[in-house]
Amino acid sequence: MSISDAESILKLLQNEKVCEILILSGEVHPHSPKRQAWFERIYDLCELALSMGFLPHTNAGPLSFEEMQKLKRVNVSMGLMLEQLTPTLLNSVHRHAPSKLPEVRLQQLQWAGELQIPFTTGLLLGIGETVDDWWETLTAISELHQRYHHIQEVILQPHSPGHQQTFDAPPFDPHELPEVIAKARQILPPDITIQIPPNLVKDDCWLLACIEAGARDLGGIGPKDEVNPDYPHVQEQALREILQPAGWELVARSPVYPQFDSWLSGELQTAVKRWQKTLTPAFLV
Repeated sequence: MSISDAESILKLLQNEKVCEILILSGEVHPHSPKRQAWFERIYDLCELALSMGFLPHTNAGPLSFEEMQKLKRVNVSMGLMLEQLTPTLLNSVHRHAPSKLPEVRLQQLQWAGELQIPFTTGLLLGIGETVDDWWETLTAISELHQRYHHIQEVILQPHSPGHQQTFDAPPFDPHELPEVIAKARQILPPDITIQIPPNLVKDDCWLLACIEAGARDLGGIGPKDEVNPDYPHVQEQALREILQPAGWELVARSPVYPQFDSWLSGELQTAVKRWQKTLTPAFLV
């Protein structure tokens, strides 16, 4: 996407109560001659979003320590799905994806901690891993967070087949999610929020069961789920109609939790404060 195209899109969003701009990208090999231009485009897009009053959050695959350090200047938070730590997936779903090496992705979480970057990570469920793999991956996240205290959220994302993928596997049964959430809540420290994507949990009763089990974040609500384009986001009013009869209130949040404000530069803190007048803390209550 060109900077001018991005600016045109962002102008349309300026009066739509949009807070967070999620910067996503396909990956470029670390040693590719195109890497520098690719990184500069990501940086410039973040800078543009920030200049137009939005709060950027980048998830662009594995980055070098230096790249993360630079992006910290123009992002209030960043993220990377850990997915699963088991190396067996490199023989199946990830056999053509060298950046899915578990140690490479785990390294990102460590660097984020060292750089004091508020970070989101998560598990992809139902891609060939075992139940024990879930607990091992969650334990690794927990141990890193206890060292650096930088993980905002862990997303538990059920595999949901889309028409653009070549991986041939059935969808993860969302009815299993509440049990996974309850166990994850036992493993993860209490200051890490568990996030689930409601567009991937079609049954309202099971969405409520996930919340009862300990999920407290429903992710971003936008016109399109760029990660799962076959599954439109459940919009705000529809979510309220599901939650309120069960006694839950949907509240907006910033892409950076309040306890991490001091980790941000003065410029970023100013940008966040502009939004704090209209946003409330980051939890379903």
